[in-house]
Amino acid sequence: MDKQESITLPQRQPTLRVVAMPSDCSYTGDVFGGWVMAQVDIAGSIPALNRSKGRVATVAVNCFQFRQPLLMGDLVSFYADIVKVGKTSITVNVEVYAQRDPAKPVCIKVTEATLTYVAVSDDRKPRHVPPAD
Repeated sequence: MDKQESITLPQRQPTLRVVAMPSDCSYTGDVFGGWVMAQVDIAGSIPALNRSKGRVATVAVNCFQFRQPLLMGDLVSFYADIVKVGKTSITVNVEVYAQRDPAKPVCIKVTEATLTYVAVSDDRKPRHVPPAD
């Protein structure tokens, strides 16, 4: 993991924002990777379900890169963007940023991921993604 200079958040609203709490961390105060992965999946599903106009299921984690550790108390912002729409699938990129130390504010990019979701019907069978509005 390489050290990064403080950066600014993207100039738009995050898809999801949450504070890392003690229950999300190891005894050393580092956030569990599995917690980050779950939050990334939630953030990625939001634009996918909006685009598909209904239920989606995660079918692939195409890539997932932890760039820097998340720490207890970090304000974590998730930015999710659709990068591809198929017949039944939607691929989403998610970027994760941490803001820490209010006395000396620092913002770093901590994680990047690409996930694929499939649109599913009520019986959980794949269905076509409707045309874009």
